[in-house]
Amino acid sequence: MSAIKKEYLPNYTYDDYILWEGNWELIYGVPYAMAPAPMIKHQEISNKIAWQLQEVLKECKVCQALLPIDWKIDDDTVVQPDNLIICHRPQEEAYINKAPRVIFEILSKSTASVDKNLKYELYEQEGVNYYIIVDPKENIAKVYRLKEGRYIKVCDAYEDSVDFDLKECAFTFDFSKIW
Repeated sequence: MSAIKKEYLPNYTYDDYILWEGNWELIYGVPYAMAPAPMIKHQEISNKIAWQLQEVLKECKVCQALLPIDWKIDDDTVVQPDNLIICHRPQEEAYINKAPRVIFEILSKSTASVDKNLKYELYEQEGVNYYIIVDPKENIAKVYRLKEGRYIKVCDAYEDSVDFDLKECAFTFDFSKIW
């Protein structure tokens, strides 16, 4: 059996996306369902990440931590990272349209492949300074830093504290507090 030709697949846009019910992401015109809802451990880790980001950024006048919000990259790509840091003031209320500086994606069974592959490449291409892939099963966070347009692995963090250096501020994140 041969693969389906790309021209046979539907191509959706942001105008379609905003009409859909439920939680979706749109990547290169292809919809990805974000269902079922995240498991309890996923939610707990996301909450602990958000709390710690609020703490480490409280002195920074420019950067802010956000929970899932639409990042409209272009008309056919809209994603919702689990946790993120932006260092700009959004021009819209419904979404951000400029690359976050830091993104945390927490793996789940249904999204792991997209997070590890498609989003990894997308975030790298869009210039996200740090991408952290959090694995709640293994209690490991893979930390990547963008260097010369490519992600370089900083470490596998478990009980580690990792320094993040953004243009606007710098902070240390303690991964032992998220498990």
